[in-house]
Amino acid sequence: MLSFVMLVAGFALLVWGADKFVAGASAFARRLGVSPLLVGLTIVAFGTSAPELAVSLTAALQGANEIAVGNVLGSNVFNLLVVAGLSAVLCPLIMDRTLLRRDWPLSVFAAVLLLLFLAPDLTISRVEGLILLAVFIVVLVVQIRAAMQGRGAADSEEEEIPMSPLLIGVNIVLGLACIIIGGQLAVNGATGIARMFGLSETLIGLTIVAIGTSLPELVTSLVAAHKGQNEIAMGNVIGSNLFNILLILGVSASITPIPVQAVSVIDCIVLIAASVIFYLPAMRGKLGRAPGAVMALCYVAYTAYLIIR
Repeated sequence: MLSFVMLVAGFALLVWGADKFVAGASAFARRLGVSPLLVGLTIVAFGTSAPELAVSLTAALQGANEIAVGNVLGSNVFNLLVVAGLSAVLCPLIMDRTLLRRDWPLSVFAAVLLLLFLAPDLTISRVEGLILLAVFIVVLVVQIRAAMQGRGAADSEEEEIPMSPLLIGVNIVLGLACIIIGGQLAVNGATGIARMFGLSETLIGLTIVAIGTSLPELVTSLVAAHKGQNEIAMGNVIGSNLFNILLILGVSASITPIPVQAVSVIDCIVLIAASVIFYLPAMRGKLGRAPGAVMALCYVAYTAYLIIR
């Protein structure tokens, strides 16, 4: 009974927290006079990736970060296929030109760079971790500089901002806290229910726990898409994928080298292929319901492959 209560409470917190978080982030972008895309790529992406960062850092400090790469790759595939796909099904996403020209290709580059590090020796060394961190810093600087250069155009379109700075801060911090706590409650509740029905620990890990770590990204992007905040919805997906590979794996590998299993190379190739394939319909300037549905179905097939392999 407790597991069902935790599951319901977790999802309620997720939805309510995501609503407040997106509202606060959107108002924050308007007050700064920058594109919501930058907020989606940075603040929202970092916030929704906070659980993965905390888990990976803890594991790295304990010298047990072997599963970090698998978790990051699984999360990134889920973000791209399910979070972006379901967001497009809910409300067709108009693609920001900057995201298409700069940030989506950067996410592909990050995945290719990770593959080049993984393939030769099935290890991410400290040097390679530092390279990932350096690339992350460069990407972040480029994104912020481009946004600052575009502030003039945004400032010229004066609009009333209903939220005070204090209320914006409360919405962002409180919303993010509810997202993180709600996600953990939902995972714990779903795991308890799965055990009640006799599901194996391996199956629980591959499905419920893997999906659960991406619940913040999923609910936040769905809420953003529903509110018509396309830049935040897609910025969250691409930004989270960049954060996961460049920052989380970069920091973890810098602390201690990360050994991986050979299947991680396959998962990395799947991520690259999905990123390239679904970039093609997005290049038209819109990710519609049909491509979004195909993306979600591809994840179902990928999950079936994970279970049987």
